[in-house]
Parts: sequence; structure tokens; C-alpha cells
Amino acid sequence: MGNVRSKYGSRKVEVDGIKFDSAKEARRYKELLLLQKAGEIYEIELQPPFILQEAYKRFGKSIRPIIYRADFRVYWKGGRVQVIDTKGYRTPEYKLKKKILLFKYPEIDFTEE
Repeated sequence: MGNVRSKYGSRKVEVDGIKFDSAKEARRYKELLLLQKAGEIYEIELQPPFILQEAYKRFGKSIRPIIYRADFRVYWKGGRVQVIDTKGYRTPEYKLKKKILLFKYPEIDFTEE
């Protein structure tokens, strides 16, 4: 992948054939894999989607849904389900979507790293 940078300065990184948006996200994935191998985690879901607003039609025009994609959803031994987002730069769009996510899904265990 080399020197591919986003507009926020992060580099795309590939781990096990999976492309991550940043080295921080890839590093967290590797940590989660180690915990999975140790038996602490039984499933790691990448890029789980959360619908913030359903799709709809207005004047015959289809309007797409608004979706928030976290970096990981982790299913821990013992039943805990954790949603993890690894962020370097927090854009205004991210901050807004996060607020809506936490309002619409108050039961989720959300971690921002």
C-alpha cells in the first residue's frame, strides 16, 4: 500500500488482506486478534453499520439512509458487546453522527480510542 495518505494525514494499512484507514485502526485490530486467540473475545466484526435515519422518498425521489460505521463490534467472553471506533481526527460529521448514534442506540457499549 505504501504512501497512500488520507486528507487527514493517516496512512492506509493492510493486515491479513484487510485494508484499514489508519495504522491506529490496524494496530487495534491486531490487539483484538490476540485477545481472540487468548479466548477473551469470540467474534470481531469489522465496520458494523448502524442506521441513524432510514431511507425514504420525497417527491418521488429516493433519499438514502444515513449510516454510521464503527471500526469494530467486539463480542467478549461473558456476553459483553463493545462498539469501538479508533479516531485520529474527529470531523464535524463524525461528531454529529456519534451524537445521533448514542441517542438512537443508548444501550451500546461505545468506546472511542
